Amino acid sequence: MNQRKTASKERASGSCPVTYHSNIVTKAERKLSKMERLHLGVVCLLSLLFLLAESGTTTLNDDVLGLIVFKAGVQDPQSKLTSWNENDYDSCNWAGVRCDPKTNRVADLNLEGFALSGSLGRGLLRLQFLETLSLAMNNISGSLSPDFLRLESLWSLDLSGNNLSGTIPEGFFGQCRSIRDISLAKNALLGQIPPDVGSCSTLAALNLSSNQLSGSLPGEIWSLNALRSLDLSYNSLDGEIPGGISRMFNLRTVSLRGNRLTGQLPKDTGDCLLLKSLDMGENQLSGDIPESMSKLSTCSYLSLSSNSFSGEVPAWIGAMNALETLDLSGNRFSGEVPSSLSNLQFLKLLKLSENSFSGSVPDSLAGCRSLLAVDFSQNMLTGNLPSWVSESGFEQILLSGNKLDGPIAIPQVTDSTLQVLDLSDNAFSGKFPMEVSSLRSLKYLNLSFNSLSGSIPVSVGELKTLEVLDVSGNSLSGKIPLEVGLATSLKELRLEKNSLIGEIPIQIGSCPSLAYLDLSENNLTGPIPETLANLTSLQIVDFSGNELSGTIPKQLSDLPHLISFNISHNQLQGDLPIGNFFNKIPPSSVTNNPGLCGSVVNVSCPGVLPKPIVLDPSSSSPDSASNTLFSPSNVSHKKIILSISALIAIGAAAVIAVGVITITVLNLRVRAANSNSAVALVLSDEFSHSPATDAHSGKLVMFDGADPEFSAGSHAALNKDCELGRGGFGAVYKTVLRDGRSVAIKKLTVSSLVKSQEDFEREVKKLGKVQHPNLVALEGYYWTPSLQLLIYEFVSGGSLCNHLHECSASSALTWQERFDIILGVARSLAHLHEHKIIHYNLKSSNVLLDGSGEPKLGDYGLAKLLPMLDRYVLSSKIQSALGYMAPEFASRTVNITEKCDVYGFGVLVLEIMTGKTPVEYMEDDVVLLCDMVREALEGGRGEEFMDERLCGKFPVEETIPVMKLGLICTSQVPSNRPDMAEVVNILELIKCPQDSQEEELC
Repeated sequence: MNQRKTASKERASGSCPVTYHSNIVTKAERKLSKMERLHLGVVCLLSLLFLLAESGTTTLNDDVLGLIVFKAGVQDPQSKLTSWNENDYDSCNWAGVRCDPKTNRVADLNLEGFALSGSLGRGLLRLQFLETLSLAMNNISGSLSPDFLRLESLWSLDLSGNNLSGTIPEGFFGQCRSIRDISLAKNALLGQIPPDVGSCSTLAALNLSSNQLSGSLPGEIWSLNALRSLDLSYNSLDGEIPGGISRMFNLRTVSLRGNRLTGQLPKDTGDCLLLKSLDMGENQLSGDIPESMSKLSTCSYLSLSSNSFSGEVPAWIGAMNALETLDLSGNRFSGEVPSSLSNLQFLKLLKLSENSFSGSVPDSLAGCRSLLAVDFSQNMLTGNLPSWVSESGFEQILLSGNKLDGPIAIPQVTDSTLQVLDLSDNAFSGKFPMEVSSLRSLKYLNLSFNSLSGSIPVSVGELKTLEVLDVSGNSLSGKIPLEVGLATSLKELRLEKNSLIGEIPIQIGSCPSLAYLDLSENNLTGPIPETLANLTSLQIVDFSGNELSGTIPKQLSDLPHLISFNISHNQLQGDLPIGNFFNKIPPSSVTNNPGLCGSVVNVSCPGVLPKPIVLDPSSSSPDSASNTLFSPSNVSHKKIILSISALIAIGAAAVIAVGVITITVLNLRVRAANSNSAVALVLSDEFSHSPATDAHSGKLVMFDGADPEFSAGSHAALNKDCELGRGGFGAVYKTVLRDGRSVAIKKLTVSSLVKSQEDFEREVKKLGKVQHPNLVALEGYYWTPSLQLLIYEFVSGGSLCNHLHECSASSALTWQERFDIILGVARSLAHLHEHKIIHYNLKSSNVLLDGSGEPKLGDYGLAKLLPMLDRYVLSSKIQSALGYMAPEFASRTVNITEKCDVYGFGVLVLEIMTGKTPVEYMEDDVVLLCDMVREALEGGRGEEFMDERLCGKFPVEETIPVMKLGLICTSQVPSNRPDMAEVVNILELIKCPQDSQEEELC
């Protein structure tokens, strides 16, 4: 009675009696939630019932009890076991359960693919009449119990496709009773195969494949006289294969593929006369093929691939007349291909690739009437193309990487089933075979790197099923046929390294599945066709090394899957498309196009030319002649009779117009300078006006109410000599106010996109009210419809970008200075976000340092001046911010939040700490700084990644947490990034940790 009370109390408190607590609860389960205690209580109760059942003190159905205990020990995320109810009298109607109708006891338990997790409990051992047990394709973990094979009725055990680990316990196979089928494949079992495996005398199938088993193959395994199937593939077994396989007279299939076995095949391998499948591929076996294998007259599958077998393939191979698959690829066989292969009338697949076969491809293979696929690639075969290549019946023929020569002669056929033809990397010559058009089932055609000449025949358009066409590395000439667009199944078109001329046909845009297009290193001219934008599957494009001209179609930016677009070494001009891949295109992909412009090639693009002056012919006022644009309502509608003098005047005007256009074109290069000069003249006249001046003058406003006039030198305010720098929103100039105070003037270069004057002034005044020690103060603005200026305080210390990337080691920022900059920028961003202002364009060049080294953040909130934020943010005007831009900027439906600034801040933190730029352009790749830092931290090399100019002078207890904080801020998921207010708190805690002995110093 006392024991019952104790057990009751223990169950009520969420613990189990000592006698069975260790079987259910681990030491880590001491602190449990209410649900966990409830679950544990159920487990404890069931375990207690289990023990009582074992002692004979209960009459509960053993099957129900065992299955409920098993259920309590696993997780069932898909609720597949909801029908398992402990109140049922029997379990015969439960999911996955089948009972013997005579005994009404569980005979089969099939829970394959139920997504169960957890460990194998003792409950299943109660199923004394269980015959088949399958828990395959779940996530069962833990070690393998030696007791499973104790079930006397069990003849099939399948635990494959789980996460079982540890070694196969000694005595596991020693428990064999009537077991016939064991599969432990696709787990994480390790260690050696126990020698007691030979104890399972009734075993007919053993599958231990795809584990981590090691050591040598135990010779006892050949004692399994009843074994018909043995699969030990894809483990780490080593050593030689022990002799004695001839004792396996019932053996049908053997696979030891993917191990580290050495030595020769056992000489008695061929004595397993019933063997139908033998796979020894991907090992380190060597020597000859044992002659005893000639007796395997029923063997249909033989693979010795990827080993080190040598010598000649014996002629007796033709005696294995049941072979359907013969794979000897990846060895060191030499000599000629045996003609006896023609005896293999059932042969479907023949692979002899990657050997050293010589001589010609035997014509006798035409006698293999069942042959579907032949692979002789990567040998030293010579001679002409065999005549049977185009015969009906073949589906795949691979002869690449040999020394075959002569013309590619393909007879006209009407019923060809050929799908794959690879004759690449040989010495074939002559014309491109026009007869390929008769191969109507062809999907893959590779004739690359031969010596073919002439043009590509228009008949390629008749290959409606063709998916890959590769004729690169030949001497083909002429134009790309327009009919290539008729091959609508094309996925890959490779014509590079030939002598093709003419334009890229627009018909290529009619191949909707095209993903790979390489026309590089030819003599192609003309533009890139806009129809490429129709190819939504396009991933890789290479037009490099041609003479293409014109601009790059802007529509290409809509290609969703593009990962490479190489147009280097051409004559292309203009700006690159905006958005998606083109925002991060590496410079190596566009180099050597003199006319290209944009941030990627570091060449400024010409702006929009000013509209021509239009004079009102109905006005005689001198003032009206200076107006730049008039409404059509001002024009006289009187009928005009053209006299001779009028015609002469019109002709003269036309000549003048042509002259104006010519001069405009010739002066494009000096347009910017002229524009600045013109602006300077406007400023000299208009800056002296107050906001109340007439409608044709500009409006200058200073937020502090000071005199809105500049010094006597203001006529040169926007002169090139006063320019401080250029950014995504415009150029910045330095000038001086009448009171002697220096200011910075930003001339916005996005005039065509700026909102109305009312909206502009509302946004600018909002920015002017935001005051913070770490923000560059906006002090005023100037407005005309064609010119907008922002007036900022002048910050004398230069940009953070210059201090990080242009300073020597002796003048490099110290760790304390870097930390103060990080904290200052964080505080400024937090202040902006508090006022519902998003920066949009955070980067090191927009962080300025004053004379004392205090950081001041500039260019904040300017994108709000534009009517279409997404159009501008994704434009080339801020491609200089590439690397700082959050992933959501690339979305078609841009959702810009404060978390975009957090991402840019994270990148800035890593840039400050490492001294590296946010994006590193390699020859064929683009590497992001955050990826490099993440890899360094994961490898424990965070300290090594700090700016080398610090010379190790930094506290690791600060740098590593700050580096990790930067990575957290660059999370791909916006919701995982902290708020800037949280970032500030974390940084202050890192610098001044609570309860620190140095707290007073902070």
